This record gives sequence, C-alpha cells and structure tokens, in this order.
Amino acid sequence: MDQTNDTALQRVEITAKNGRTDIEIDGRRIEPSTVKAYSVSHLAGEHPEVLLHVADRNEVRWSGFARVALADLPDPGPAAAVFLDAIDPEALERAALSRPDLGAGPGSLTKAMLTQLGEWARGL
Repeated sequence: MDQTNDTALQRVEITAKNGRTDIEIDGRRIEPSTVKAYSVSHLAGEHPEVLLHVADRNEVRWSGFARVALADLPDPGPAAAVFLDAIDPEALERAALSRPDLGAGPGSLTKAMLTQLGEWARGL
C-alpha cells in the first residue's frame, strides 16, 4: 500500500476484551489465529498506523500496514476522577494560596486551584 496516499486508508477495528481480540479490516473479520500480535502507533500530524504480525503467511490472504482514522477518543472522565480522588484538599488549598500568580479578584482562588491541578496532572 502507498502510505502517502490518503485515499488508500483502510478502516481497522480492534476489539479486545477478556483475553480475546477481534480484528476487522474494512468490515472483514480476520481469523484470530492468523495474527500473532499487533501494534498501533501514531505520530502527531500523521495518520495512525496498525501493524499486524502474521502468524503463518502460508494461510493468510493479506499482509502489510493499514492506516487508521480515529473515530472516538477515550473518555477522560474516569482517569480524571481517579486523579481528583487522590488529591489532598488541604494540600491543594495550601499550594493554591502560596502561588505567586494568585489574584485578588472574584474566582482567583478557583483559578489558582485549577492551575495547580493542571500542573500536578502534568507532573510539574
């Protein structure tokens, strides 16, 4: 496949649940025994790519790369909830009140807390 040609993109769907993985390319199911592994990669500004590692090339009617268009981004809610549950409210208040950018106007403390939470989330 010409990887520079966007018209050659193929729809790939991978469903992994309870130790079982189902793969479809353009709506055609791939027999699970024909794939020994797969990897997904994505570089900013480029299309994601899926690499399927074929288990036995003698029985397989396809090979190579498939470009993927992302349909859904993961819901950040559950990860955010876990992060927020781990926050010590007193530590957040102390950190926000000691910020050099803390203002005196309405919403200033809330803004400082949100800024602090964002920095903690990024590991700063």
